[in-house]
Amino acid sequence: MPKINGNEIRPGNVLEHNDGLWAAVKVDHVKPGKGGAFAQVELKNLRNGSKLNERFRSADKVERVRLEQKDQQFLYEDDGMLIFMDTETYEQNQIPADLLGERRPFLQDGMTIVVEFYEAEALNASLPQKVTCTVEETEPVVKGQTAANSFKPAILDNGVKVMVPPFVGQGEAIIVNTETMEYAERA
Repeated sequence: MPKINGNEIRPGNVLEHNDGLWAAVKVDHVKPGKGGAFAQVELKNLRNGSKLNERFRSADKVERVRLEQKDQQFLYEDDGMLIFMDTETYEQNQIPADLLGERRPFLQDGMTIVVEFYEAEALNASLPQKVTCTVEETEPVVKGQTAANSFKPAILDNGVKVMVPPFVGQGEAIIVNTETMEYAERA
């Protein structure tokens, strides 16, 4: 694996540090009045989610890890494990459901997601940015109400609560942004 200098660390880089795999979340380059410049890096452990703040000088060398990204198609869930099929090799992989976190309800049958692997271990999974859901329950549409920044609560078919504009009614299909977990548009 390539070694990089401490001042070359960028947000999103994955590093091998302190016998663990860490993702750089935030990087601030600090140039104090006295002494050498350094990079103040906020790291997040990819295995257990713990955070760490670390200083790297330009002379420090760190291992940069490249994660392999693979498209995986969701098949089913079994005992807290999500079963996916690799779209190229047709192999089945088991991935812990908590890897998706709060975005888990947006995973739909047959959906293709991108999973990042380090060797054979799945470390990160990302859903498509926009997912179509159906509104199960919301207040009725009120005639004549303008769409001027007034939102109402709605419960989707996957049990997630989102705020929707007043013109969206029960049974309508909407598109939800999975990154912000907010209403994006009508489907």
